[in-house]
Amino acid sequence: MPQTLRSWEMRLGITLLGLSFVIYTVKYLLLGDPLNTYQYIFNALGFLPINVLLVTLIINELLSVRAKREKLEKLNMVIGTFFSEVGTGLLTYLSNHDPDLQKIRRDLIVTDAWTPETFTGVQDRLRDYRYDVAVGEEDMPDLCRFLKERRRFLLGLLENPVLLEHESFTDLLRAVFHLTEELERREGFAGLPESDIRHLTGDIERVYGLLVGEWLSYMEYLKRNYPYLFSLAVRSNPFDETASPVVR
Repeated sequence: MPQTLRSWEMRLGITLLGLSFVIYTVKYLLLGDPLNTYQYIFNALGFLPINVLLVTLIINELLSVRAKREKLEKLNMVIGTFFSEVGTGLLTYLSNHDPDLQKIRRDLIVTDAWTPETFTGVQDRLRDYRYDVAVGEEDMPDLCRFLKERRRFLLGLLENPVLLEHESFTDLLRAVFHLTEELERREGFAGLPESDIRHLTGDIERVYGLLVGEWLSYMEYLKRNYPYLFSLAVRSNPFDETASPVVR
């Protein structure tokens, strides 16, 4: 038997056609009116394009929207895990080494009063911000240790096919993993030439800029969909010097 005939779709199609043939045969035998049967068949065939329209365009679109929502939900679960394991701690470290943080700190104190327009406005303003990070050879070991301890976790995220649906977050992961590799490849950080410090600083600043953007997008998602998770994220805000997980 050909491979196509062994598929469940083909078997289902043959079964349904067989049922239609049986039904029309029984109708003909019981009613004995072949003309009426033929008219009924043509009426059904005439409605078939409308059925195809409903199934392929409308129902298929509804199913597609539902599938996209499910993918988005899974994607944001992965993003939430990233911030819990890596992102928030990394953001705290990098922002603490940002000499110009005071220029944007107030813009990043997210509250319950924020609206979608507020998030959009902050994102627009931050596009012109220069994400400088003042790091030296004495700062590199701690950052390297932090990322090395989470290397396996980052690898697992890169292998997650769900992330292919989110290009900007994938760019962030690649940048973080590249920085991890750059730091791991060096036997030590004492005595690094200034050119190499500038190179590593560029990698760090790339991560910093991408990380802030993704953090804001994730905070907006939490506020819109999960108020209880948003509450904890606000109380753990890495840009808020007064942030505390304790509810007061």
